Amino acid sequence: MMTSSDSHDQPVRWLDAHQTLAMSLPPPAPNQAYCDVSALESGLVQLPTAAFIDDGEPGDVPIGPSLSFLLCNTKNNKTVVFDLGIRKDWENYPPAVVQRIHDFFGVDVPQDVSESLIKGGMESSDVDYVCLSHVHFDHVGDTRPFNKATFLVGGPSKGLLTPGYPADPNAYFASDLLPIDRTRFLDTYGPDWKPLGPFPRALDFYGDGSLYITDAAGHLPGHINIVARTSADGGWILLGGDSAHNWRLITGESKISTCSHAHAGGCAHFDKEASEENLARMRAFMNLPKTRIILGHDIPWYEKNKDGPAFWPGKIPSF
Repeated sequence: MMTSSDSHDQPVRWLDAHQTLAMSLPPPAPNQAYCDVSALESGLVQLPTAAFIDDGEPGDVPIGPSLSFLLCNTKNNKTVVFDLGIRKDWENYPPAVVQRIHDFFGVDVPQDVSESLIKGGMESSDVDYVCLSHVHFDHVGDTRPFNKATFLVGGPSKGLLTPGYPADPNAYFASDLLPIDRTRFLDTYGPDWKPLGPFPRALDFYGDGSLYITDAAGHLPGHINIVARTSADGGWILLGGDSAHNWRLITGESKISTCSHAHAGGCAHFDKEASEENLARMRAFMNLPKTRIILGHDIPWYEKNKDGPAFWPGKIPSF
């Protein structure tokens, strides 16, 4: 994890002149609402470096977090959980996912997201919204305990769940993953999606400038991120999901791997060009004042903050 206070020598790439003119984030309004953001433990996963960056060593397979986050609005008291990590009974994922875990991406779930919430004094049933960056197994967890929440998912994710498992026994995605009567499939090209700094499409979710859902296409159809205010005077955080699995992609030191590697069956991003464009926007965001980025599998951030006050019931400090 890096912040705007770190030094960055990498140029912003892939952005045209029109985009670079609209980089600033909206200033705070009087009595500005913002979000208290807390990290949540939600499992560990093997992250073979060569599967994600072009200069990764094939034998380098670190174990990293699959992070979830709780965002609490300071004015309306609404709560959002961003990503649900890995389910504790991961053997109950669709068989194709279980096989992939056995073959490539070993997991360990000492504490799932629901247990992390309870540890801080909140039940899963207390959560108002669950926003999934995308529907890969290490981000969807177990949706069932969130039995009162509205689920927010990128619109193209719907096609991945249809027909889904078990109708398609080889599917990676379960057809019943999401509660249909409590799920909003978000159209990122809809009229309510406006530019936000370097991001061309963002939804002001509450309408108060505290939390934005951004189109972060590239990794998987429907991939989205959250950009939230973390203070009334201009602090921001970007929760990046699987926009990148390694910080060297954000800094520009490495490029996206094409995955001619035993741990992967192709590029980790279904649309490599779109992912590169999203990375450039994240880099531009990172260079704005008082900003922070945390990735879904942010090993450096996790190693620094594990078991610390950034985890619920504590919160990630703002700038």
